[in-house]
Amino acid sequence: MNLKRRLFSQKQEERYHYEDEKMILDMTQTLKEWVPANRDVVIVCIGTDRSTGDSLGPLIGSLLEDANLKHIKVYGTLDEPVHAVNLQEKLDLIKERHRRPYIIGIDACLGKVSSVGNIILGEGPVKPGAAVKKQLPDVGEIHVTGVVNVSGFMEYFVLQNTRLNIVMHMAKRISKTFENFDQQIGLNRTITPSPEALTKKWSQFSPVEE
Repeated sequence: MNLKRRLFSQKQEERYHYEDEKMILDMTQTLKEWVPANRDVVIVCIGTDRSTGDSLGPLIGSLLEDANLKHIKVYGTLDEPVHAVNLQEKLDLIKERHRRPYIIGIDACLGKVSSVGNIILGEGPVKPGAAVKKQLPDVGEIHVTGVVNVSGFMEYFVLQNTRLNIVMHMAKRISKTFENFDQQIGLNRTITPSPEALTKKWSQFSPVEE
């Protein structure tokens, strides 16, 4: 759980509200622009279902596992969560299994009242444990964080008392975005590209909304 988001100076980020009808379309488009076409995409969903607010990551992981993605590998589910105790072990495993993986770190966070419900897609890694001074490894070349509740006071208590409703809605929207992005990867790989084409942006397509 990244209790307080770290500001990435001079690094780009995009914000979407989970209730925005265009959220899935817009976030998928940003992923197409940011993620290299010639790298293995690996998603690391961080968190634990021992805490309602911190269950965002493993909920997303389980939804993506059920979706049977063809081109994206997912680590961190309700059955096999990725958390503080096993995070380094999982990252080592990813390096063994995947050649030059492009890792996307996903985690829950707390923020301002006005930010609750926002989904942030940003350049740079997610930093789990930074707010509580835990020495945990950074995760990802880009990150996705969901603001599930308000920060500033008794944050662990707030986290434990976060409504599952908002966490579940956010998890469904984020997972649907990655389902669409996985389809886009498949569309690009149906055509055997030249080495030059691999450096180009993803082809255009219209994601399927919920």
